[in-house]
Amino acid sequence: MPHCTANFLQFGRINRQHIQANFKGGSISSDGGVLLLRKLDKFLGLSDAVASALHDPRNPKQTTHSMRNLVAQRLYGLCSGYEDLNDHNQLRHDPLFQTAVDSNRELASSPTFPEWKPAPPRKNFGP
Repeated sequence: MPHCTANFLQFGRINRQHIQANFKGGSISSDGGVLLLRKLDKFLGLSDAVASALHDPRNPKQTTHSMRNLVAQRLYGLCSGYEDLNDHNQLRHDPLFQTAVDSNRELASSPTFPEWKPAPPRKNFGP
């Protein structure tokens, strides 16, 4: 009779981090799909493209979270069903979200996100 239980599941690497699931408790997340979102985002380059299109008035020397990481965190949150910015106060501690955003530390809290509003329409569209 075969022994069909595993102590852990291996999911490969992201950068220098080995990703595995075990069944011992510890840091638990219900958002495993965020790693698939990350892979799709890296393939499409969406977070990078959006971040490069946004103006970031912050002083880089006083910035903890890059614009690219803020965009990725918000995008992954929205795709995972977390519409409200205040959801990020809890998500910032989620190890899978941290891994997906390529961060080794806490992610941004809701007050950190800039107010992304549509730009006012251009007045001169003609020649």
